[in-house]
Amino acid sequence: MKRLRLVLWGVVAVVACLFGLFAFQLSRPKDDVVVSAMIGKPMPQFDLKPSVADRPGLSTRDLMDGKPKLVNVFASWCVPCAAEAEQLAALEQNGAVIVGIAIRDRPQDVAAFLQAYGNPFTRIGADDISEVQLSIGSSGVPETFVVDGKGIIRYQHIGDIRAENIPQLLQELRKAES
Repeated sequence: MKRLRLVLWGVVAVVACLFGLFAFQLSRPKDDVVVSAMIGKPMPQFDLKPSVADRPGLSTRDLMDGKPKLVNVFASWCVPCAAEAEQLAALEQNGAVIVGIAIRDRPQDVAAFLQAYGNPFTRIGADDISEVQLSIGSSGVPETFVVDGKGIIRYQHIGDIRAENIPQLLQELRKAES
């Protein structure tokens, strides 16, 4: 009987600790911003072959020509990537230079994706094993980086670009010019 009582008190103590932990986590303010460890650091060295026949590939050297760019990490199999296509087109119309990194994709699938949703990219590199994606701190698709003309990462947008994100991305591009 005494042993049963000790076990029950032990269970109650564990449940109370878990409840306290959950309550503490729920009481903390919500943090929507993920701070990238790559902000302020140079793009890693890479040289990606072209992902499609009508666009050149992408290398670190292409990001160091003095002009800021948006580097969009995407894939043809990514549903949010298709959803953000309209916003990428709007960014291009507003003067943004956009280059792409196609993740784990086949050239014919990338070509079909671009045919269906538009092609705002001046260059598209094929990252067949996600090596570049991981080295720049991207954990999924889509993600978009603002890279200044010296090849330094200045901003990271995680997830699909929505209409309300366009002003922020254009502002970050302008800041990267200076």
